[in-house]
This record gives sequence, structure tokens and C-alpha cells, in this order.
Amino acid sequence: MAAPHDAPLRALIFDVDGTLAETERDGHRLAFNRAFAELGLDWHWDEALYGRLLEVTGGKERMLHYWRGIDPAAADAPSAGALVAELHRRKTRHYVDLVEAGAVALRPGVRRLLGQAREAGLRLAVATTTTPDNVHALLRAALGEAAEDLFECIGAGDIVPRKKPDPGIYLWVLEQLDLPPGQCLAFEDSPAGLRAAHGAGLRTVVTPGVYTLDEAFDPAWALLDSLGEPDLPARGRVAGQAWSGVVDPQALRGWVAQDGLVRS
Repeated sequence: MAAPHDAPLRALIFDVDGTLAETERDGHRLAFNRAFAELGLDWHWDEALYGRLLEVTGGKERMLHYWRGIDPAAADAPSAGALVAELHRRKTRHYVDLVEAGAVALRPGVRRLLGQAREAGLRLAVATTTTPDNVHALLRAALGEAAEDLFECIGAGDIVPRKKPDPGIYLWVLEQLDLPPGQCLAFEDSPAGLRAAHGAGLRTVVTPGVYTLDEAFDPAWALLDSLGEPDLPARGRVAGQAWSGVVDPQALRGWVAQDGLVRS
């Protein structure tokens, strides 16, 4: 009998923040700080602090975690939930403004791979814990008004009850695509995202971002510094072997086919 992963590649499922674009440092962090200032809070997240706070997935969860660290009584007050929700609403608006102003760019190879994948007949999807407004703003700003038509399914925000590393968002996307995990690849940038994808049974291509460069990603099926461009090839390891080149549909299908042979 064939191994569960011995199947053709049918779909690519992308995380957003840090994977499609370096959104965290120059997008979300600035938006949080603007929301704090707007409501008169003396909170300020510098780059180092924000990097530590990223261990908590989800914007509302991140704020509550921070608040409990500096003033646990206030953070547990009955009114705390309403303030966090209002901060998050304002933060989302500021983030959208930053993205639409061009503050966030796609990572190397992302635009190319998305276009090549569609031309090669691969289905595309998104699985992220960020809010739908954030996803739509980034896709429109980076890829144009028709960008969302590239993706057959966008799983975002609170569509599932628990955030990554829980696999729920990936399981939801797989259900919408009506595909088994062995016919899909996930693209992630963080250990929490990798655990979520693994929990859903997905092989995962990890391209660490500025906040996750020093994180441990073992075991990662593919761990690369980027998706690569012809003049700037990606470097890393795939299935335990050193690899350098451009991540394109041909390369991905080759990796999956070889992996299927190894696992059979």
C-alpha cells in the first residue's frame, strides 16, 4: 500500500505574516503602537520586545498577555476585554493604512511562485491567524485588486476557535479544499506555524523571517532562507539534504515525488 504522502501535489497553503511578507516589524508593530497612543496608553513595543511577544499568536491574545505582565489586576478586570477589542479594531485600521501606503513588501520569490503555481494548475490557499482585513489589504496592495482571485480559500482570523500552534486553521482549509494533507504543502515562517501545519499532517516549507531566524525548526521538511529568485537563489535543506535554487512548481513536485518514494 502507498504511504499517506505518496500522492501528487495539488495545492499550496500559505501563512501570511512573515511568510508572504515581513509584516510584523514594520507593519503590525507600528500599528499596535499607533493604537496604544490613540487611546492614551503609555505602552510602546520596540523591535526587541515585539519579537518576544510574537511567541503569543493572535493580536488580541498578545495584548492581553502583555497587559497581564505589567498590570495583572487591570488586565483581568471586567472591562479589559472591551478595551482589547477596541485596541485591536484600531490597530487593524492602522495596519491597513500602512500596507496601502506601501510600508510592507512581499518577500523574495513570493510573487513569482504564486504566478507560476497558478499557471501550473496548483490550487492556492491561505491559513493564518491574522484578521481577514489584514490579509485582504496586503494582497491588494502587493498583488493588485485581483489578487484575492489567486486564492481559492482564505482561512483567517477567528474562523476557528484556537490560534496556531493549534492545527485548526489548516484543518479548516483542507476541508474547504477537499484535499488530503499529502496532496498539499504548507509555507510557514515560525515554530508555532510549523507545529500547526505538522498537526494537520502537512509537509511544510519553512522560510524564517527577521523575527524567527534564530528559532529551532526541527523537524522541518524543507528549511530555506527564502523562496529564491533567479539572481538570488534560495539556500537551505530539503528532506535532510542541502539544496540551492529557485522554489518553483517543478522543484516542489520533484521534492514531493522523491519524498513519496522514500516513504513508500
